Amino acid sequence: MAKQPEHNYTDDKILTLDSLEHIRLRSGMYIGRLGDGEQYDDGIYILLKEVIDNSIDEFIMKYGNRVEIKLQGATLQVRDYGRGIPLNKIEDCVSIINTGGKFNDDVFQFSVGLNGVGTKAVNALSSHFLVRSNRDGKYREAFFSKGKLIKSNEGNTKDPNGTFIEFTPDEEIFGKFKLQDQYIIERLKNYSYLNRGLKLIYNGEEFYSENGLEDLLNNEVEGDNLYNTIHFRDEKLEYAFCHTANMGETYFSFVNGQHTNEGGTHQAAFREAILKGINEYSGKSFNGSDVREGIVGAVAIKLKNPIFESQTKNKLGNIDIKSELIASIKDSLVIYLHRNQATADKIIDRIKFNEMIRTEFQKVQKEARENAKKTALNIPKLKDCKIHFNDESLLKEKTTIFLTEGQSASGSMVGSRDVMTQAIFSLRGKPLNAFGLSKSTVYKNEEMYNLMKALGLENGIEDLRYNKVVIATDADVDGFHIRNLILTFFLIFFEPVVLKGHLYILETPLFRVRNKQETIYCYSEEQKEKACKKLKGFEITRFKGLGEISPNEFGQFIGENIKLTKVNVNHINEVNKSLKFYMGNNTPERKEYIMEHLL
Repeated sequence: MAKQPEHNYTDDKILTLDSLEHIRLRSGMYIGRLGDGEQYDDGIYILLKEVIDNSIDEFIMKYGNRVEIKLQGATLQVRDYGRGIPLNKIEDCVSIINTGGKFNDDVFQFSVGLNGVGTKAVNALSSHFLVRSNRDGKYREAFFSKGKLIKSNEGNTKDPNGTFIEFTPDEEIFGKFKLQDQYIIERLKNYSYLNRGLKLIYNGEEFYSENGLEDLLNNEVEGDNLYNTIHFRDEKLEYAFCHTANMGETYFSFVNGQHTNEGGTHQAAFREAILKGINEYSGKSFNGSDVREGIVGAVAIKLKNPIFESQTKNKLGNIDIKSELIASIKDSLVIYLHRNQATADKIIDRIKFNEMIRTEFQKVQKEARENAKKTALNIPKLKDCKIHFNDESLLKEKTTIFLTEGQSASGSMVGSRDVMTQAIFSLRGKPLNAFGLSKSTVYKNEEMYNLMKALGLENGIEDLRYNKVVIATDADVDGFHIRNLILTFFLIFFEPVVLKGHLYILETPLFRVRNKQETIYCYSEEQKEKACKKLKGFEITRFKGLGEISPNEFGQFIGENIKLTKVNVNHINEVNKSLKFYMGNNTPERKEYIMEHLL
């Protein structure tokens, strides 16, 4: 019998890390993904959020109504005008885990940061970190680097009370990164909607809301609503909703100011309460999908002890609040509908229209299912993976499906993919332009129906089989056209896939520059020029299509270093305008735009 290798599991192999060393070693446990600033939920934005959350908590407790945020290169500054951290505890509050005022209900009642980790993580993951507190004519400041205290100062000041934090994310942790204004601004807008009367100033630009979630919805739909937005607010609950002519349902949900983009108990209660409220008012038993088709809603609650399903607080898990929340929303909605009968009538009209469309659609749906049974149980053109997003697996977040054009591109991927988590669906060329078509068309078009079945979208996004849906087309005119057609398909029929952040575009290299010693893959002309200057005796290969890249090469482009661009929608109302302009009938405006930008 072969001798087992020795692993030297001895006393000296047992390590004890201090709390900030643990944050640096296992940063994903505290801030989620790292990233380089290209995505909204990259770690550098989570650091900023953690700092601003503390300032928001001060505002919630009615101390300070102004927060100033500045970005200078890679360094961020946040200054609030709250009470300021108690001077003698300033170092402890930003460096010792489980230390802070968030555990004390007398000080913070509805805080986002209840675990005492937030600013400690920022400190640990920053190459430069400065905290300064002003309290009643006195100040104290402390300088840190990578969580280690460098020096402290204290003295007298004429500056108003509050806390100032300045930090630079550590490139040793995050690598090369770039903070993007659009993602910072999106967070600040949400903060303003959730905290009426709070002024947030970012590099001189002010964000402020008078009407809370009503302003959020009105800015999102921008005139597409079929009636005036329904809005309710009390001390611990705020919600708003309206119907539009669009398909699907869209929600924005928040807990103690935190955007829970994966929903949770409060969002589920909100959806159920709207149905119950409308049915009670009307005396009918409308179907839930008919009531919610075309709805855009927002709900925010304040909770003393929120339970989130991850450190980044994307989904609320408090089950015990659901029944009480449903009752509160339902009762307030019934009262509103009785007091605003014209709005109630418009809602009922929309529901009856949805009911009619659904009845017609079910006939087409049944025929499509029968046709699918006649062909095969397997979905043509799908090379599936073994694990799916709706499985109970630790790898579910990695599940990806690539939508490719033609057999040559998918052939390269099939030979290099991870069969556990990566699937491939091969399109037969240019798919159907879905703009202006009904959902019945999806069921009548064999390829679109197979794509929908492959993704598990027949009954809605809840059954989505892959976390990431990646459009993988050639970087030429035909490839861009196919990409636009696929984007149109999702935005018209399955908009939540985009709004929930599941749709991506695969970035593949345009050039390969190499000599005998080194190979450099380039994603732009600029990168190609730099590679040519770096290498001597080089040759350049221009990849005209994905099929030209061998499976051996392709593996590195869809592996750990995969380059993906998330498809983002800034405002719901922009979707219809953009699709009409780019994917609708040819118009003089579009022809003029093309001619102007042709060069």
